[in-house]
Amino acid sequence: MNRLVSLRGRGPGKRGLAVGLLGLLAALLLSTPSQACPFCVGQGQTLTADVKQAVMVLFGSLANADEVKETTDLKIELVVKDDKIRAGRNTVQLKRYVPPAIDGKPYRYLVFFDLFEGVLDPYRGVAVARDSQIARYLKGSLENKDRPMPERLAYFFDFLEHKEDAISGDAYREFANCDYKDFRAAIDGKIKNPVARVVSWLRNPDTAPYRVGLYASMLGHAGKAADARVLREMLDDPDRRGSTGMDGVFAGYVMLQPWAGMGYLRDTLKDGKQEYFYRHSALRALRFFHDFRQDVVGKRELVDTLCLLLDDEHMADLALDDLRKWGAWDRTDRVLGIQKSPVFKEAIVQRALLRFCLAATGNAAASAYVAEQRRTNPDLVARAEEVLRLEQLTTTPNPTPPTPDR
Repeated sequence: MNRLVSLRGRGPGKRGLAVGLLGLLAALLLSTPSQACPFCVGQGQTLTADVKQAVMVLFGSLANADEVKETTDLKIELVVKDDKIRAGRNTVQLKRYVPPAIDGKPYRYLVFFDLFEGVLDPYRGVAVARDSQIARYLKGSLENKDRPMPERLAYFFDFLEHKEDAISGDAYREFANCDYKDFRAAIDGKIKNPVARVVSWLRNPDTAPYRVGLYASMLGHAGKAADARVLREMLDDPDRRGSTGMDGVFAGYVMLQPWAGMGYLRDTLKDGKQEYFYRHSALRALRFFHDFRQDVVGKRELVDTLCLLLDDEHMADLALDDLRKWGAWDRTDRVLGIQKSPVFKEAIVQRALLRFCLAATGNAAASAYVAEQRRTNPDLVARAEEVLRLEQLTTTPNPTPPTPDR
């Protein structure tokens, strides 16, 4: 078990708090790249990023805790990140009182330091079990920090199912944050013999459900056609269909056996009796192939499959939005035909159709539909245009801010 211990106090700690808040803001803005792992959840700042922001990070045990003087000695056992101010010392005094035991249990501590006006400011401490490997894990991570990302991911792969939650969780976040191209390069060649381990993780009932998508996609990238049976068994298991990560299972199955996999995916999307969450997982897998792997499934087949949902009462609006984002203007006639479907009575479907036609500039049929809507329902058109404008602002890198009214 790991516990975060506040080491903030008066004086230098005030600056450290401001630095911490700025770091948090940067993490929120930068930690979820647009091309991040498509089958991961829980992107966030990693421990390696935390260490990079610190001036120095030390690991050791506490001694001589003096509550009156508000001091505690940290006896250094491992230097994760060094600074010349340590000057080779094996003990550093913390200007804080930190009890060496919590609830009667002794701990070791990972301590993060800032530097303020030439004075070390210990701003964060993580209490870990006496036999914790977290410091060695971080030291190894820093030793690899300048290597290409695929090689770094090969290091973190070995810790994905580590017995310490803090280590395994951090290794997972490294994959969750990485660009897909780096993930693919790592799985395709930098990680040695991943298949056997990934299969064992997928078959282990104790594997956290949120990790299944990542592991299944790993198998899809690194496995052979025969390994598809592992993923098909998962898809056929009714007890697993409602869990997270099934989009990665669908995608992995298609990558290993494209013909059989796409047939299964299409049948799932067409079957309105299937659980919505399960069918939505199939849709997310379809989006993955459009965004990343049209070498596996071509765009025409992807669009044809997506069109299967245009008359679906639960997913027609999603299909319309995806067809718009994919620029499938050659399907405008099929899209406009949704007006004759029972699903068109739903306002959400009507709005999605209008957004498609607004985006299909230069298409005569779509323009005619928009013109009619401007005549009969101008407020609806205005709201749809605003939605598209805001969507563009959130998806365009460094968008130009709106000009303020004068």
